[in-house]
Amino acid sequence: MFKYIDLFAGCGGLTEGFQAAGDYEGLAHVEWENPMVNTLRNRLNTSYGYGAEEALKRVIHFDIQHTEELLNGIIDFNGKSIYNNNHETFISHGLNGVINSEIDLVIGGPPCQAYSIAGRAQDKNSMKDDYRNYLFESFASVVKEFKPKLFVFENVQGILSATPGDIPVLKRIHDAFDEINYEIRTPNKQKESLLNSNDFNVAQNRKRVIIIGVRKDLNLSLEDIYKSIEDEKDESKPVLEDVIRHLPKIYPVGDNNSSHSQKEGLIVPFHNPRKHNPRDIAIFKEWTTKNMNSLSTADKLEYYFQKTGKKSNHNKYRSLEWDKPGPTIVSHLKKDGLLFIHPDSDQARTITVKEAALIQSFPDDFEFIGNQGDQYKMIGNAVPPNMANAIARALKKYLQ
Repeated sequence: MFKYIDLFAGCGGLTEGFQAAGDYEGLAHVEWENPMVNTLRNRLNTSYGYGAEEALKRVIHFDIQHTEELLNGIIDFNGKSIYNNNHETFISHGLNGVINSEIDLVIGGPPCQAYSIAGRAQDKNSMKDDYRNYLFESFASVVKEFKPKLFVFENVQGILSATPGDIPVLKRIHDAFDEINYEIRTPNKQKESLLNSNDFNVAQNRKRVIIIGVRKDLNLSLEDIYKSIEDEKDESKPVLEDVIRHLPKIYPVGDNNSSHSQKEGLIVPFHNPRKHNPRDIAIFKEWTTKNMNSLSTADKLEYYFQKTGKKSNHNKYRSLEWDKPGPTIVSHLKKDGLLFIHPDSDQARTITVKEAALIQSFPDDFEFIGNQGDQYKMIGNAVPPNMANAIARALKKYLQ
């Protein structure tokens, strides 16, 4: 079995893909948000045969920025009370107590808001002062400690152009890993590391930079590894119809407690839309009936103003389309789903947690712990499991 550590684990998108590939065992999964921690612990317990105590031990609730405590224990840490829901082994000894064997692989996707083009566009200083620009340093510290053969570092397309402190972040990342004896692609070559999840059996256009690192003393070919990942591409290129058309339909109802109701079929877990007001329901129906995605940006902004009396610089509405992959599922779904209107005009609603999860390629039996907003957020932040699975399959022969 290949042993790995998952950093910034979220609810387990990367973990799900690697576990499903077989021959992998996650020894530690580090995440700082409780709903995600609880979701991943539940998954290891109910689906992968770990007892509740073992799942508690392996899924670690902690802020990776406190790297010294993460590695060695939090007994003397002044924020210990926040993280008392961890196993005593971690509290006393950190990752060095939890992990008792060599590590083959470190995987992870640091939070992307500081690198995302959308995030930078909305920040007065283009996110240059955001602490999340430097979370790769904590990732590198864990790599330095455990010296895996390989690592997988996933992030948004915007990382290709982010320049915190007026230095390209890809140069910072390259130099940080070069210093600890790991080879990654040079900054000007990283644009070739941009992959689309739709090429890996995910019904979604989601472009992500996959940075592979190789320990220099192993004499492995970095380009051969990338070629193996490319070879895992799937020609099927699924669309929305392939993954969510089968779900029960949920129609508008005139109910004070709920705006929509399922009229027939089995009740599906997590397939319950958020409550919409009558104005939005009418907008959703009109938008999909008239195929308003095809309007010009100016017409979309005018439509929004006419309907709400508010002005915006950004289009607020978008409907999904049956015969196309979904757009990138984002954590903003926690706040609203106006850019994720269901393609069926008769249902006149935004997508459910279940639909978001299936578009992300989460297995049908995956359970999300937390309130509905938490569930949307963890799905939007996750690496699509099918994409992770393809990467896991490609890496196997290089870990032998």
